[in-house]
Amino acid sequence: MIKFIDVSGKTEDEAIKLALSKLNMDRDDVSVEILERAKSGFLGFGSTPATVRVSYDDGMPEPKEEPKAEEKPQAKKPVVYQPEILQKKEVRAKEKPERKEKKEEVKSVKQVELGEECRDEKSEQIRAFLKGLLEHMDSEAEVKVYLAEKDRYKVYLDGDKLGALIGRRGETLDAIQQLTNYSINRGSDKGRVRVQVDAENYREKREQSLERLAQKVAGKVIKYRRNVTLEPMNAYERHVIHTALQDTKNVTTFSIGTEPNRRVVVSYDRTKQ
Repeated sequence: MIKFIDVSGKTEDEAIKLALSKLNMDRDDVSVEILERAKSGFLGFGSTPATVRVSYDDGMPEPKEEPKAEEKPQAKKPVVYQPEILQKKEVRAKEKPERKEKKEEVKSVKQVELGEECRDEKSEQIRAFLKGLLEHMDSEAEVKVYLAEKDRYKVYLDGDKLGALIGRRGETLDAIQQLTNYSINRGSDKGRVRVQVDAENYREKREQSLERLAQKVAGKVIKYRRNVTLEPMNAYERHVIHTALQDTKNVTTFSIGTEPNRRVVVSYDRTKQ
């Protein structure tokens, strides 16, 4: 579940450091929204501190939402017989088997970097929980667990046709990840661990896509000196945008709105060098 705390300090950086100290988390674990910038005032009078809102995932599952009414399927358009198009499709169909033969299983760069699978107590708990969950979801995906760093595990679900495990914009994958974190940390007195779950390298591809989007939007913001508000994103995706642009000159980012329609605003900031 995403939670947040509001913290004030003489500067934005000081307020962020205070919040991270209170939460005992790293900068990469949180998303930062600047509620109020620090003002020096005039001759020392009228100065105001900076206030930031630091959002973080406590590992608990989000409350269940009421199921939405199913949309009525739209009527299909009649198929028009066109011999020329059918001939082209037949030619393409003949080419497909040759392409499939060339297709090989490729591990993600992150999987290669993480090395061998982890086999400690926590990783076995993660495997056991996810295997049971996947069985209930009628999925035959294989669970591979790696230790990215201390108390931080990365799970890759390998298999064919994993789109159902990913869901629209990764919503199902996020739910699986939240349930896994909740199950592994529930009742544990050995310290909290964090688990990231990925399938078909979705997060890696999505992260790269978001980073490209962030740089593209930042270019427009600098060129036209106008704020750009992005589409609604979850906490992880907003964090990717914030991190991608945190060192970009003349650009700052902050979040507005409430879940699930919370958005990132990319803003022009002439004071940021």
